[in-house]
Amino acid sequence: MNTKRELLRDPVRGKIAGVCAGLSDYFNMELWLVRIIFVTAVLLAGGPLFVVAYIAAWFILDKKPANSPASSYATQHEDPLEVKFKVWQKGEPPRRALQDLKDRLGRVDSRLQEMERYVTSTEFTVSREINKL
Repeated sequence: MNTKRELLRDPVRGKIAGVCAGLSDYFNMELWLVRIIFVTAVLLAGGPLFVVAYIAAWFILDKKPANSPASSYATQHEDPLEVKFKVWQKGEPPRRALQDLKDRLGRVDSRLQEMERYVTSTEFTVSREINKL
């Protein structure tokens, strides 16, 4: 299913205007994490810039409809990435989550080793030289 993601404010879940809640929906992150990142950016990077950006987003971004098809789909069908993102909330035992991560990292490691073998092989060098012609 090809769904177009749209950046919208979510005042229902938001504390002030729902900008951070909208960002958390858009980037599929935890809301508390987006808030911590924003507060840290305000304190460390330059407060007025981020405050002005937040106010601008407040006025520019549209509100998320309360009964949008995307929100009803998200509540009925969980995204597999979100399930892995919220392991402690879904009741998955930590050992199982750790085993899943080890399996995934093992597959990624083997794919990287295959790519490295190909890139360092003479076949890759010859192929690259032929493509240059």
